[in-house]
Amino acid sequence: MMRIFAFVFARGGSKGLPGKNIRLLMGKPLLGWSIDTAKQIERIDRVFVSTEDPEISEVAIRFGAEVIERPPELATDSAAEWLAWQHAVKVAEERHGSFDIFLSLPATAPLRKVDDVISALDALTDDRDVVVTMTESRRSPWFNMVMDRGDGALRTVMQTDGKFVRRQDAPKTYDLTTVAYATRPAFVKNSNGIWDGRVSGVEVPLRSAVDIDTIDDFLYAEYLLTSDIVTTK
Repeated sequence: MMRIFAFVFARGGSKGLPGKNIRLLMGKPLLGWSIDTAKQIERIDRVFVSTEDPEISEVAIRFGAEVIERPPELATDSAAEWLAWQHAVKVAEERHGSFDIFLSLPATAPLRKVDDVISALDALTDDRDVVVTMTESRRSPWFNMVMDRGDGALRTVMQTDGKFVRRQDAPKTYDLTTVAYATRPAFVKNSNGIWDGRVSGVEVPLRSAVDIDTIDDFLYAEYLLTSDIVTTK
């Protein structure tokens, strides 16, 4: 039987919104939303929280997750989260043996729905190494995303070269979200990042994909949860 382990990676330090991972959203710590989502999915065998922070550890245990103590050097602003993924896989395998699917559910996406996560898991087929979640981009890199070309003047991120004269004609682009990442432990251990492999994407509703990094993001998520627009199931 396939074993699926879910992981939430939550550092104590956050410059954009200090203490965000345990900040209360509708009375529940932000971290708790991800743990609760994982626990609603029957096929997920275990839920882990990787952190270096004692307060986050306490919240994780209270919500029924197992804590992986992250080394301090893997919890800095400059540390690549992929290294924390590799560390978590190693610890999980040492404790509980091999497993089949690694699922990351970042704490910053509390409005994700159970169905969004299940869709990501189902999309991890034999010919794919990683599944990411995404929403259709609201800004086109061919028309209304710009960058400094180096001399103080701007240019579009992607050059149309006259090929596209209307936004509708340009290729569809997507924004990656933090709703879910699904892959396999072997890929995590033997690769340097997501884009080393064959990646596919699952489109999720925009409202599911609210990513909390600042106080404005937090207040927006709170607004949606107090309205009739969004449900958490």
